[in-house]
This record gives sequence, C-alpha cells and structure tokens, in this order.
Amino acid sequence: MPGFSPQGRAFNCTRQVYLATELSLADTHWSRLRGLLGARESDFSNGKGLWIKPCRGVHTLAMRFAIDVVYLDRAGAVVHLEQGLKPWRFAPVRLQAASVLELPRQTVATTKTAVGDKIEITVKK
Repeated sequence: MPGFSPQGRAFNCTRQVYLATELSLADTHWSRLRGLLGARESDFSNGKGLWIKPCRGVHTLAMRFAIDVVYLDRAGAVVHLEQGLKPWRFAPVRLQAASVLELPRQTVATTKTAVGDKIEITVKK
C-alpha cells in the first residue's frame, strides 16, 4: 500500500483467526485522511489491513475497489460491520466506535467475524 508499512496484526480472539497479518496503522491526521487512496486491489490482498484510529466512519471516495470495514470500540469489540463497501460510498458513522479496520473484501465472511467478537491488535512502533 502506498505510504504504509506493515506494523502489526489483527486477531479475532472469539473465532481464533487472523483478520490481518500485515496490518498498517493510520493514526495521524494525514495518514487517516489518505487511507487507502491510490492503492490498487493487488496491493491490498488477503492478510493485509489498515487500522485507522481514532475513527468512527470511513468513505471509499476515489478508491478503485471494494473493502470490508470492521468498527471497533475502545475495548476492541466489534460494534458494526460493512461488507464489500464499494468505491465512491460513505459508510455509516458509529459513535460507539473508537477505530476502524479496513480489510480486503470477503475477509469478514471468510473469518466469520461478527458483532461482539473481540479483536486483539498488536502494533510495533
């Protein structure tokens, strides 16, 4: 992904499965604003992910491919899911969310991630 280097992992403790093994972090104003803009779908394949924090909602304006979006509260519990969010769309804002995971399309279905699942994120800084 342009401008991001993998720094961590996202693990669904409830389902005992990784959502992302190459997780990048967007935690500055500019990195959150940029998000996945400019990325190609081939750059964002299975195992990759972008953790945006703080964040309560995302958009896919100017993106070229659909993504899955997992909204997390401060404790890492899933509070909302958007599967296959298409380009040029706005995802809903969820006030209970503290951060959002952007993942390759089909990740939520493949891992059976559901609202209430506990996600553990480890990031090297």
